[in-house]
Amino acid sequence: MQISRFFHLAGLMAACCSLNAAPQQPNIILMMADDLGYGDTGFNGNTIIQTPHLDQMAADGIKLTHFYSGNSVCSPTRGTCLTGRHHHRYGIWTANVGHLPKQEISIARMLKEQGYTTGHFGKWHLGTLNKEISAKGAKRKPAENFAPPWQRDYDRSFVTESAVTTWNPGVGKRAKNNPFYDDGVALDGEDPSLQGGAAKVVVDRAIPFMEDAVENETPFLSVVWFHAPHEDIEAGPDYLAMYPDSGDAAHYYGCITELDEQVGRIRAKLDELGIAENTLLFFCSDNGPEGKKVQGRRAGVTNGLRERKRSLYDGGVRVPALACWPGKLEAGSSLDVPLSTLDYFPTVQQLVDYEMPDARPIDGQDIWPILTGAQTQRAKSIPFIRSNEVSLVKDQFKLLLPKGELYDLSKDWSEATNVAAEHPERVDGMRREVQALLASMKASHSGADYSDPSFKPVGKWKLLLKSKSGGKKANK
Repeated sequence: MQISRFFHLAGLMAACCSLNAAPQQPNIILMMADDLGYGDTGFNGNTIIQTPHLDQMAADGIKLTHFYSGNSVCSPTRGTCLTGRHHHRYGIWTANVGHLPKQEISIARMLKEQGYTTGHFGKWHLGTLNKEISAKGAKRKPAENFAPPWQRDYDRSFVTESAVTTWNPGVGKRAKNNPFYDDGVALDGEDPSLQGGAAKVVVDRAIPFMEDAVENETPFLSVVWFHAPHEDIEAGPDYLAMYPDSGDAAHYYGCITELDEQVGRIRAKLDELGIAENTLLFFCSDNGPEGKKVQGRRAGVTNGLRERKRSLYDGGVRVPALACWPGKLEAGSSLDVPLSTLDYFPTVQQLVDYEMPDARPIDGQDIWPILTGAQTQRAKSIPFIRSNEVSLVKDQFKLLLPKGELYDLSKDWSEATNVAAEHPERVDGMRREVQALLASMKASHSGADYSDPSFKPVGKWKLLLKSKSGGKKANK
């Protein structure tokens, strides 16, 4: 009787402990393509490029039809992905400029503090990986901008500083002073493991990292930043054979299909490991497609969005994007709410219940209520800065400064009709919001967000906006 009562009480205690136990932390995978246009996937209507695995991910998750990269070029966007903060706050003004300061709280740091193991695979582009050499030469200031992932809270990394050729990525002119670093050790470009598709080369390292995390019963963050379809664009023979009538564009199409296969490989591994239902995946591009027009291997399309890479019109910053979490997010659904790479950090922050140690500004917002249908609108505006131009997306409107153009994105897909004259109060309000944001960013850049007295700003704050009189007014 006493033994029976003991086991009964023990069972009750175990049940209580189970009810009070913390929920299992979700694995997080952030996947990103490089220079992939809005119209370059099947799920966004492309009928030439074969992307069956991304299309299946869209069928299993949510298609984000109004999703923005953090900028119209790559390095700034990558900063927003990891920090939830605009890249001007920490001096990544454009591609291959500045670096991610150690004082920034990245998604990797946040999750490490929550017991995660963290890995980064593919392109880095947030600083140099060697103090003596850089793919961009001495002008990149490799010693000053040394900021590798292994010193930015990643347990595992397999990365290049910048772009590589999309086939046999260890060789070619893009490989000069730009090797793959495997946990900080540079690999020989002729290493057999670097042959074939660049996406496969990267995923070959990402999958063992995930397998090890599962074996060790540790939640993981896996950032997988593919190189395709950034130049130099080259597809392997099997992929070229899939597009026999496409001329040079077959290289562009083929390297995207190779990337797509590796997305499928990652998802298949999640199923094999039994963790698909506890893994949140995001996919996007870092900006719009290369080139002023479709020509040769620069074959990316925007589905009619205005302009392309390097532009703050939507063709440069509105990108293909997906969110997938089986059982948590509605399969086969789509969202037309404006969302951004700025939103990754605060969304994951909420999911893992992380408390920020200070009050530094976060420019993105937690979009989990939007993804799950609890909310239908975002609260925060989405800011962009490119060179001496600024834009702001607020509600369905987009303001571009210093041009003073306003577009109603809900009615004007190609940003063809400037409606600023019809909405003077909205233009004035958004302009004032931009000025307040710039003042806040300038303060952040100076180090106001950090308690570290040793911090030195990355570069000099410099943003020039043309005044209405046609001159230039410095925001210094």
